[in-house]
Amino acid sequence: MQIAVPSESLPSERRVALIPDAAKKLVRAGLDVHIESGAGLRSGYADADYEAVGVHIQNDQTALLASADLVLRVRKPSLDDVAKLKSGAIHVSYLDPYNEAGLVDALAAANITAISMEMIPRTTRAQKMDALSSQANLAGYVMVILAAQQLDRILPMMMTPAGTLSPARVFVIGAGVAG
Repeated sequence: MQIAVPSESLPSERRVALIPDAAKKLVRAGLDVHIESGAGLRSGYADADYEAVGVHIQNDQTALLASADLVLRVRKPSLDDVAKLKSGAIHVSYLDPYNEAGLVDALAAANITAISMEMIPRTTRAQKMDALSSQANLAGYVMVILAAQQLDRILPMMMTPAGTLSPARVFVIGAGVAG
């Protein structure tokens, strides 16, 4: 089975669907893993990091997608990318299927099995594939830091020989990391 990881098309997307450590496990399991050159750079992974674990680097995204049995990416594909996929391939990413009916129809018409990561249930059985919880966890942590930056005082109470600083009072709505 050939697994392909194309570069993300949005310039603001810094994540990559497959990191070298995970790729190493797939290669050890006997899978043929290919990644588009530069796909990991915005996440801090050079092509050499992938090559070191046995991943093949591809420069031609069209050829990469056309030969893949399984495509891994973070964001949804463009309609042009769907046209490049071979019939019978499996595509795994966030897809936003409720708002992207045209994309879902194009995937179905091209005979592509699409797995939308945000639709995987948040259950114990599917915990290893629960992409939403891990991303929400990180987002909650980041939001606390960003909110603290906007405060006119510090979060914890501080008592020093020079005096005492009263803690900030905050109200967090939600559950999870921040709430």
